Amino acid sequence: MSSLLSDLSMRIYPEPDRSESDHFDRLPDSILLLVFNNIGDVKALGRCCVVSRRFHALVPQVENVVVRVDCVISDDDSNSSNSSSDKTRGTFSNLFRLVFGGIVKPLQALGQLLGPKRTTLVSGSSSTSSPPSSSFLAVGSGDDGGEMDQGGVTHHSPTQVLKNFNEIRVLRIELPSGELGIEDGVLLKWRADFGSTLDNCVILGASSVINPNASGDVNNALCGVGGNNNNGGVGVDDNGSIPDSFYTNGGLKLRVVWTISSLIAASARHYLLQPIISEHKTLDNLVLTDADGQGVLHMNRDQLEELRVKPLSASLASKRTLVPALNMRLWYAPHLELPDGVVLKGATLVAIRPSEQSPKKETSDVSWVSTVFEEPYRTAAKMLVKRRTYCLEMNSF
Repeated sequence: MSSLLSDLSMRIYPEPDRSESDHFDRLPDSILLLVFNNIGDVKALGRCCVVSRRFHALVPQVENVVVRVDCVISDDDSNSSNSSSDKTRGTFSNLFRLVFGGIVKPLQALGQLLGPKRTTLVSGSSSTSSPPSSSFLAVGSGDDGGEMDQGGVTHHSPTQVLKNFNEIRVLRIELPSGELGIEDGVLLKWRADFGSTLDNCVILGASSVINPNASGDVNNALCGVGGNNNNGGVGVDDNGSIPDSFYTNGGLKLRVVWTISSLIAASARHYLLQPIISEHKTLDNLVLTDADGQGVLHMNRDQLEELRVKPLSASLASKRTLVPALNMRLWYAPHLELPDGVVLKGATLVAIRPSEQSPKKETSDVSWVSTVFEEPYRTAAKMLVKRRTYCLEMNSF
């Protein structure tokens, strides 16, 4: 019996000394803010703010914030209980009407950070092929505030999620998917800069992309155009001109569709950002992109300030910023081979600026257009701007 008691006593651990300080508390606030700024993600910050009172006080001071939107809900979807989430939609009607599931539990922690639970929804884009309808960017939450969907999940708009962050300088908002529905194999990317209206936009597209690692011998893609050469990765017979077939086989019409739909998507995103920009005066840089990397809207400090002080020209019916009259430069290559062997068929680059801006020098245009994309698309843009330039004009819309 005595031996049993002895064994039990050896397995009982002494109570820790509660007077011993937590070494983590010795870290200064500046170090913790550095950690929080590297975290960035608003859901992770929501978890952090409920760890302690100290964290709760520091999280609103974070300067670098990333908001990943879980879903985009249209008015039609939210007002009709009989609407189907998998209903077939056309290319244009996909604008801000995709509904995606996401991680909702982490935002339960944001309840204490958000303060009042009343949600102000952010207006969205509309379709160009159907009557205009607004939509909402939503970040899922598990609490009982905000807008409730049919599945019992509460959604907060990014505006509501960010309302108590008072020191944001760099903000990145990421949509779950690009707005433009395109066929498999088609390349379409755009980058737009806005102030109170469009400053510039660059669109890169290709009717198909051939990867030698996936489709075998890339030379098969160049049959009939002279194969590889040193003339910018195009065929020997290609003199930089657009072939007549481009105008007759629907190639030009397709590029017009790409251009208009990209501009609509960009102006709709710009319209969505108004409440955030007006409430966060400390912003130096704002990016609204998507998980697919299809489109990027960017605003620097001067552009953000311009939007605050200059009235926005907006289409209230379609929930987007009006686009002014535009001058466009177009470059085209039937086949464009990149250094890594990837071939872009029907490669097209479009550079867009408002007509009211001062005349642009060719050199400055080339420098600007060829640097807006990341690799490998930056190389493609640099190769295209060396080719013959075609000028176009478009009225405001």
